[in-house]
Amino acid sequence: MSGWLPFAPCTPAACVEPTAAAAAVPRAVLRLGAVAVLLLAGIAVVLAPFGLRRRLPAALVRRWCRWVVRAAGIRVRVTGAVVPGGGLLLVANHVSWLDIPLLAAVRPARMLAKSEIRRWPVAGWPTARAGVLFIERDRPRALPDTVGAIARALRAGAAVAAFPEGSTWCGRAHGPFRRAVFQAALDAGVPVQPVRIHYRAGERAVSTTPAFVGADTLLASLWRVASARGLVAEVTVRPVVPPGRHRDRRSLARATEEAVHGDPGKAPSKSMCAL
Repeated sequence: MSGWLPFAPCTPAACVEPTAAAAAVPRAVLRLGAVAVLLLAGIAVVLAPFGLRRRLPAALVRRWCRWVVRAAGIRVRVTGAVVPGGGLLLVANHVSWLDIPLLAAVRPARMLAKSEIRRWPVAGWPTARAGVLFIERDRPRALPDTVGAIARALRAGAAVAAFPEGSTWCGRAHGPFRRAVFQAALDAGVPVQPVRIHYRAGERAVSTTPAFVGADTLLASLWRVASARGLVAEVTVRPVVPPGRHRDRRSLARATEEAVHGDPGKAPSKSMCAL
């Protein structure tokens, strides 16, 4: 792994809360079946002609994204500011694969994702067809081209969604926001919309059950989430950062991180991540 790539100290063994056992199996099977049906319906839409996809109302896409998360057994609460239309950089903290439909439930957007996903069997081609923008994280020289592609999409009036931490964290701690994606917003002259994603369960202020970190596998994470009870995803839309307020990507990234977390640049200790 390249030394410049984003890194999180969170691991399943140290950070992730286990879920209960055999009694949860029937519930988990039913939930995963519901998620699979919704995902297949989404893939069918992605494979449909482009004109048909463009005619889908944004409200229906947002509702479908909520259904996916709800089918996995998680209640969804979206609060906060009104999201503007037009070109927009939508950014959030990153805890789980669930963050992707949750962010799309705020506003459907072209997702920025690591290029490895394009090579995944089954999922890679539909993901690329859905308009995802890919970043080659192990090739720093390719970064200017990626920033340019994001800026062109923003200028064309699209929303682009990104997770500037560059890696998933358990939810008890977070990483610094990387600055490159904010350069695209500056170049395109569009606002930045900060969003905070937070998971809790029962009396616990933070639940790490949905976290997808370290060497965790997608299958293990899916099963853990579907087996859990009482999970709530709280999505808070912060006030938008208008274009022109920050002159460089460093200050824009810092202001956006502060809007999401309230403590930009704070280095997490190991005890912050551990259960």
